[in-house]
Amino acid sequence: MTLGAKVRSGARLSLLNTVVIRIGNFAAGVVLARGVLGPREWGLYATGMVALGVLLSANEMGVSLAIVRWDRDVREFAPTVLTLSVLSSSALYAALYVAAPTTARLLGSPDATSVLRVLCLSVVIDGIACVPNQIIAREFRQGARMALDLLNFLVTTGTTLVLAYSGHGAMSFAWGALAGNLCALAGCAILVPGSLRPGWRAAEARALVAFGLPLAGASLLVLAMLNVDSMVTGALLGPVALGFYQLAFNVSSWPVRSISEAARRISFAGFSRVAASPEALADAFGRGLGLLMAAAVPPCVLLATLAVPALDTIYGPRWAPAAGVLRYLALLGLLRIAYELAYDCLAAAGRRSSLISTQGLWLAALVPVLLLGADRWGIAGVGAGHLVVAAAVAAPAFLWALRRSGIGAAVVVRACTRPFIGGAVMATLSYAVFRWTGETRWGMFVAAAVALAAYVPMVLPMRHLLRTPPVVPAPRAEEEPVLVKDGER
Repeated sequence: MTLGAKVRSGARLSLLNTVVIRIGNFAAGVVLARGVLGPREWGLYATGMVALGVLLSANEMGVSLAIVRWDRDVREFAPTVLTLSVLSSSALYAALYVAAPTTARLLGSPDATSVLRVLCLSVVIDGIACVPNQIIAREFRQGARMALDLLNFLVTTGTTLVLAYSGHGAMSFAWGALAGNLCALAGCAILVPGSLRPGWRAAEARALVAFGLPLAGASLLVLAMLNVDSMVTGALLGPVALGFYQLAFNVSSWPVRSISEAARRISFAGFSRVAASPEALADAFGRGLGLLMAAAVPPCVLLATLAVPALDTIYGPRWAPAAGVLRYLALLGLLRIAYELAYDCLAAAGRRSSLISTQGLWLAALVPVLLLGADRWGIAGVGAGHLVVAAAVAAPAFLWALRRSGIGAAVVVRACTRPFIGGAVMATLSYAVFRWTGETRWGMFVAAAVALAAYVPMVLPMRHLLRTPPVVPAPRAEEEPVLVKDGER
């Protein structure tokens, strides 16, 4: 099977997988939010997820990406990858366990200590599972990925619902996630036999750390940017406000998780195959960005313009305070999708220093803006600040980094023009129709239908991106040399 065929097949299965899982997660979240768990419980869970996200960004030091990126027999270095990953993940969890009370207090939720200690056990499980997970990504085995994700979802959701309705509060999330991750790890051992065998070769370990640490650093900066808003909200506004903010952020992330996560399961591997050819890399990025924007604009725009009736219909009136911040976070979600694709492209192209510079600049600009926004305007100020910095600071930085990899601004403009024009039309129509119908619940559905009907013809010509063959890179020399023996390259 050709690379293009593998990518297309993997993309279809990945999209199906993501949509199925996200629909299930959405349904479970609605049941919990409308039933037994209120803003405070969601806020405590969000505190745990902030800590877990930071740990997961650096737990295996980025070394597992070598399984996807290096053109070598995986069996030669995978045991060393596993050993490094388990050691670093265990060390991080031990540090978190000791620091959990202080961490919870700094995040504005002192009673989240137990949630932190249980939920973050998942970082050790992730460290163990990194090798089989990356082998699945390398081989575009999205059928196996779908089986693992479905198993994880069923166990996590079932455990969480049972515990929540038994009165365990926020701990229901923690125990549910832990149970699901353990079952997924068992599935990894079955689907990728022999991948959980540890080993050690000192020369390879040094090469892996040199390869992975810059990527882990960039990933840590990404996670810091996506979690600093929750840190600021929890620390300055308390767990109840954090609960409202977290629900809004989760809703705004529906397009990100359904569309971007499906793409990211194959994007790094796909970009890695064409990274040696600037022309092929630019073509692949332009195609990917255009298709992602075409798919992401409708849900992001509708969430932004119809935030109040959407939250009231789905979660109930007690979650109305989350609507103000959802408007900003929905548009931020659109930018997040583009930036995550750019991140994978730059990582595959070896632009690790550019990634770190870009993410560092973004984070440095973000922190003071969020602090000001939270102090002046509450959670809505946090969301608005996030959006302003992402558009005014991060966008130029990513364009600069992409240009250094041979992807000019014209590639980005061509990919985004039709979706963004269509999005502007959608926003105008959905807002106007909703007002015209009296801002009723049925008016929300009418407004969404009219806006979508206007959007589809604008992006329909982009279907050629799926039909025309991609630019194929010329045969390239062997992958950049890496340490294979002591003293040799």
